Amino acid sequence: MTLRLEKITPDNVEAALRLRVRPEQEKNVEPVAVSLAEAYAWGDTAWPRLMVDGDRPVGFVMAFLDIAWNPAVDPEDRRSGLWRLNIAADGQGRGYGRFAVRAVAEEIRRRGRDRLFTTWEPGEAGPGAFYLKLGFRTTGETSGGQTVGVLDLAAAS
Repeated sequence: MTLRLEKITPDNVEAALRLRVRPEQEKNVEPVAVSLAEAYAWGDTAWPRLMVDGDRPVGFVMAFLDIAWNPAVDPEDRRSGLWRLNIAADGQGRGYGRFAVRAVAEEIRRRGRDRLFTTWEPGEAGPGAFYLKLGFRTTGETSGGQTVGVLDLAAAS
């Protein structure tokens, strides 16, 4: 496996847009096109990347970096984390998701943060078991009906 993340560019945007998760997972994650529109709107706080194995696109990952989580409640609560993770239907079960989470963790650590947040659709068909297996713990919060989880990067080192 020769995995790497590539910045989204005019040369690879079409490949990113062609990525599709399994049909039963489509209710759990937005398509890459929506993610790229959000990345454009959020500017430097979004970190979208195409995951490539050799020369084959296998996934898309997007982080959010240093955003005010709920400024009305706590203006000092700034968070970074995994915003979106799409693994191609034919690439699942090969470690690509773990690679993506580790890459986001490295970027967040590089920026001086020690916690990685994410959200997921609750329920058996959702990705909660995947995140919990990686060491995330639920915070007791929800965001848009999704479960909020956090990974302590100091403990995950």
